[in-house]
Amino acid sequence: MLYWLLYELLFPKFGVMRLFGYATFRVACASLTALFLGLVLGPWLIRKLRDFQIGQHIREEGPKSHQKKAGTPTMGGLLIIICIVVPTLLFTNLRNPYVWVAMAGLLSFGAIGFWDDYTKVKRMRNLGLTGRKKFLTQAMAALLVGGLLMLLHSKGMYDTGMNIPFFKSFRPNLLIGGLLGNPWTYPFAFSFYLIFLETVLLGSANGVNLADGLDGLAIGLMIIASGAMTVLTYTSGHAQLATYLDLARLPGASELAIFCGAMTGASLAFLWYNAHPAEVFMGDVGALGLGGGLGTIAVLIKQEVLLLFVGGVFVLECLSVILQVGSFKMRGKRIFKMAPLHHHFEAIGWHESKIIVRFWIVGLVMALFALTTLKLR
Repeated sequence: MLYWLLYELLFPKFGVMRLFGYATFRVACASLTALFLGLVLGPWLIRKLRDFQIGQHIREEGPKSHQKKAGTPTMGGLLIIICIVVPTLLFTNLRNPYVWVAMAGLLSFGAIGFWDDYTKVKRMRNLGLTGRKKFLTQAMAALLVGGLLMLLHSKGMYDTGMNIPFFKSFRPNLLIGGLLGNPWTYPFAFSFYLIFLETVLLGSANGVNLADGLDGLAIGLMIIASGAMTVLTYTSGHAQLATYLDLARLPGASELAIFCGAMTGASLAFLWYNAHPAEVFMGDVGALGLGGGLGTIAVLIKQEVLLLFVGGVFVLECLSVILQVGSFKMRGKRIFKMAPLHHHFEAIGWHESKIIVRFWIVGLVMALFALTTLKLR
């Protein structure tokens, strides 16, 4: 809205308004607006959550040290989503369809998380939606994003090829039917693409959710991941940079950098209140929303492979749960003392603050590695 008002409407009369035509300037504005909005609204939201007695219920099988956190206000992810949506609406060009796809990923997964959190609060226990309901609703949210992408693809506004790190010219097209030009293979290719999309989005959303077990852990990693995505979205939408780096360019993707900048600022604001000892937890509404938004951005700019490194710690958390469950079912033995991975380190005696900071360091190193692959091609 401000983009239209300050740049398109007022720029012809006031030359200084040309600043709002630059994506980099609007990224900074969105980040600072999200940060300021979160810091201002945070105390009010925490107070309201306490008034409504929306407190966290701690699972009994988890670390015993976490029992003292019972009753801490949860569903603070509402603050994160508000602080992402408002600056995005203010500073992006709302004619850009990619912005709306990213918002759909954020809000649809966030709505599922809200439903899950509300169910937990209503039942006054740590169990919300059943595993089947979670999977089906998340699959439907991913299908929504996939449907929007296919609509853009049909209009020639989205390419289903993907960037592969370290390879300049190898860009596999996930819609194999479109590549071969054989209409009979298109249903198979479309199904394969949707399965791939489901894997990326559900993996991203649940990876953030699994990491949200220690004060500030998940949100700190999101600051790193969204910051890296800000760089990736800007380079993917910049004609000269995309050509220089041999990236599959997405014209207009620079607007997504504003969305990612808002995500970074909102995450910073939430960390202010979520740092150990946490005053509020993000809940599933924040974890699933952020993970869904992060995965959607990666799919939009065709950096699904780099997402494995940008969100490297989230991937490790997911793998630890998969390996733990698989090992126990197949061998009757556990690989880790407790899963997800951060609970394993708690079980062997690491202090919570040490785990958080060390996981942040690992996340930062992996995100920096992801950015170096842009040049090492």
